[in-house]
Amino acid sequence: MIEVVPLKYGAAFKRIFSQPDVFSRFAQDVLGMELHFDKVHTEYEYPEQIGFVRSRYDLFAEDRERRVIVEIQHVKEQDFFDRFLYYHLISMAEQVRSFSSYRFERTVFTIVVLTSVPRDGSVNFSCAVSDFSPVDERGSKISVYPHRLVFLSPPQAGPDTPPAMRRWLDFIADSLDGKMEESSGGEDMFRRLIEEMRRQKIDPAVLAEIKDEAAWEEAKDIFKKEGLEEGIELGMEKGALAQQRKTVLQARQMGMELAAIAALVGLTEDEVRELLRTDSRAA
Repeated sequence: MIEVVPLKYGAAFKRIFSQPDVFSRFAQDVLGMELHFDKVHTEYEYPEQIGFVRSRYDLFAEDRERRVIVEIQHVKEQDFFDRFLYYHLISMAEQVRSFSSYRFERTVFTIVVLTSVPRDGSVNFSCAVSDFSPVDERGSKISVYPHRLVFLSPPQAGPDTPPAMRRWLDFIADSLDGKMEESSGGEDMFRRLIEEMRRQKIDPAVLAEIKDEAAWEEAKDIFKKEGLEEGIELGMEKGALAQQRKTVLQARQMGMELAAIAALVGLTEDEVRELLRTDSRAA
């Protein structure tokens, strides 16, 4: 066993999958089609904002010959279904806004990789696909729009996972505890990636990003634990209020709008404002 940097960290994930040959092979195996990408962009944004949120893609590449765009998003948060549908639709809208005929200039595929499984049981699959092809009254699919939104959950990979896809999911899942067998994956590409993931071979700047991300994850765990302990000490009601207040403050520090915070914690916008004012006076 060797120590590796787990692919649950965004910086590590982007470092590995931003390599054009890796990105191309992964996209081919997941989407089941021949694709080739010469360049992969990280933290990509379209030049002009569409909609109300500026979407930023972890990994973005275009196969110009086949007129295909593939985006890969790595995510640990639990709001991914709605958020990445929005991102996917924005990418599709970008392809048509310069054409008066509303023609799609490129086919768009968005691949979302989940390296943790939500506790609410909403993810009990290794692969789930949403496409935009109509289905007629006989249940036959009409292949009009080839665009696809693909959700992958490496920890859930099993016998029903398509084989080409499963080797990638197993590879990602195997890295999550920070240890891997040197022979994991079998193929030359996977052995090369494991070598690149060795902790001592990671660039110091990338390692610093990973450490920051790890510290943030630890802080969130402590945050949840403290909320639970307060609930035990003060009673369930007071504990819930303390947790709610911390969530409001944390969300505001992250730049979330009042409406979004209110929806997150189940309060009105006025109640959120009052919590923020109370905290400001206490400071």
